[in-house]
Formats: sequence, structure tokens, C-alpha cells
Amino acid sequence: MTQKKAVFFDRDGTLIVDKIYLNDPGQIEYLDEVITSLKKIQSHGYDFIVVTNQSGIARGIVDEANLFKIHKIIDDFFKSHQIKVLDYLYAPYLTSSNHYYRKPQSGMLQEGSVLYNIDLSKSWMVGDRMTDVEAGHRAGTKSILLSDLEDPSDFDFNPPDAHVHSLAEVAAAICEP
Repeated sequence: MTQKKAVFFDRDGTLIVDKIYLNDPGQIEYLDEVITSLKKIQSHGYDFIVVTNQSGIARGIVDEANLFKIHKIIDDFFKSHQIKVLDYLYAPYLTSSNHYYRKPQSGMLQEGSVLYNIDLSKSWMVGDRMTDVEAGHRAGTKSILLSDLEDPSDFDFNPPDAHVHSLAEVAAAICEP
């Protein structure tokens, strides 16, 4: 069976506006160009998996039932635009835990690759933090930093394959290398 290629997306600050511990499903706000960018990437044969650190659950700030509602609303929105997300994986662990599932560890990407037959060497990790970039590197994907928040040179991690500032630039980096 031929393996698929995928783009693993962080959620907050990458697909939706980062509300810092989003717990209210009514506060979801999508980033500019999210639909056109995802459609372009999808048209190039990529599947999508969302991988998100959610320490707010362990902190008691985010209710896990609300997290599921948030992911269902996002998924329904994407489906209404013919965009398919294979899964929404999350790490409900504190930043201090160093849990294998929590980025910068690669656990969510590794699990996604096994569950959905993904070839990590042909895939990408996109996020707004260098921990996202590092998770991609550790899993064996290419990586994109979508951020004005962090400067890759401020970190001991390897730099991203691309450092961009919009989802349109993410799509261009993946589809027009």
C-alpha cells in the first residue's frame, strides 16, 4: 500500500487565531486565507492532520468536552469548504511534562503517520512556534514556521525549512518549492 503525504498543522496561531487557552467554542476565529491555502495544498495531494498542545486541560483552564466541540466546529467548517482533516490529535499535558506526545516531541506526528499510513519524509509540519518546527524535525518531516512571534535564531533547535508570515506563503512553500 502506497504511503500518503500529509501536512501536520498546529491549531492555535496556525489555522485559527490564538486566543490563549481557547475554551469557548463560540470564540473560534479563522486566520486569513485558511480556506484558499488549505484547498491549494489539498489539490497537491496532501492530507491534513491537526496536532495541538493543550496544556490548558491539565491546568484546568480548558474543558476537554469543549475541546472536542471546538474541533467538531472547525472540522464542520472545513468540510463545508470540501477540506478534509484526517484527525485532530492533542497533547493534554503540562509544558513541564516532557511527554512524548507534547511538542517538541514527535509523538503526535508519529501516531498520525501510523494511523493514516503517512510517509513522514514526504510530509510537512506547520506551526507558529519553534517547538512545532522541532517536532517536525524529530518526526522526519520538513517544517514551516508561520510566525512573527519567534525568531528561529533565538533557539537551539534546527531552523525551519521555511519561515513565512501568512497561510498563502505556507501554501506556496509546500506547493511551489
